[in-house]
Amino acid sequence: MENLRAIHIIGAHAEGEVGHVIVGGVLPPPGATVKAQRDWLQTEGDALRRLLIREPRGGVFTHYNLIVPAKDPAAQAGFIIMEPMDYPPMSGSNSICVATVLLETGMLPLTEPDTDLVLETPGGLVKMRCACSGGKVDRVTTTNVPCYVAALDQILAIDGFGEVRLDICYGGAFFALVEAQSVGIEIVPENARAIVELGERIKAAARREHRPNHPTLGDVGGITFVTFLGPIEMDGGTKAARNATVISPGKIDRSPCGTASSARLAAMHARGQLTVGESLISRSILGTEFGMCIEEETAIADIPAIRPSISGRAWITGHHVQMLDPRDPFPEGYSLTDTAYQLF
Repeated sequence: MENLRAIHIIGAHAEGEVGHVIVGGVLPPPGATVKAQRDWLQTEGDALRRLLIREPRGGVFTHYNLIVPAKDPAAQAGFIIMEPMDYPPMSGSNSICVATVLLETGMLPLTEPDTDLVLETPGGLVKMRCACSGGKVDRVTTTNVPCYVAALDQILAIDGFGEVRLDICYGGAFFALVEAQSVGIEIVPENARAIVELGERIKAAARREHRPNHPTLGDVGGITFVTFLGPIEMDGGTKAARNATVISPGKIDRSPCGTASSARLAAMHARGQLTVGESLISRSILGTEFGMCIEEETAIADIPAIRPSISGRAWITGHHVQMLDPRDPFPEGYSLTDTAYQLF
């Protein structure tokens, strides 16, 4: 009889957003770079993502990170992000989960008071400083990949709603950024379903009208997310704001979304609203926080860019072994629209 397949997972979340980490039972996919490995999974090996994220093992709220050996000698490890519908090049919350799991499980050595890491993502290398005490990771600060503005103040017509103004920015994936007040939405938990439904409609319209490519990575999937931006306020001398990032096929990022917050910083920097060294407290719909900061100005090819940092916390929630019986009639899982805005 054929054996059961066993995939070993460390459960984790960063400021509320699930970012499980696969630590065993999956061989590294083929590819000379972590991006090439990600591309292979997306085109040839997507059954793994579907098995874990779809029911009966997962759900629209789950993300997984596959740990792989680094291809770049500057990095200690690599990871590939698998989300409900795609493989983003980079993720702030997932990077914080991965670093926490690597150190707290002993996969990489933990030193106190700080452990410095370099991890290889499909979007490039990210440097991380992990504040540690008592054998635990207290906080992770990830210096993100370069982030930039693709287009500002774009007007889209949304059927049945009207015109929406948005910015298109790269923060590790491409985001359509929409001021929440401009569409009459307050970022509070009771508005979650309305936020998701409008966000998916805006995303569909934005993808029809715009197909941005990254200047060095090429096609990374176009506009992947819509983020609604709350108003900027002052909190103890630091700018602060909420946001709600809609992740297809129908959920809101429970964390402040580090890549969306990075995209927002790129737009603020382009408008002269935030300069190098200035910070933003980015808050989620749950009220959890990432500390964001513009670390430096840089460029991607000839495009002006910034390199922001994302600071937050993650917690290990459990150790799991997901099984696949060869007799299981759903070897790649299933999904229904009662728990998602659309099929995935």
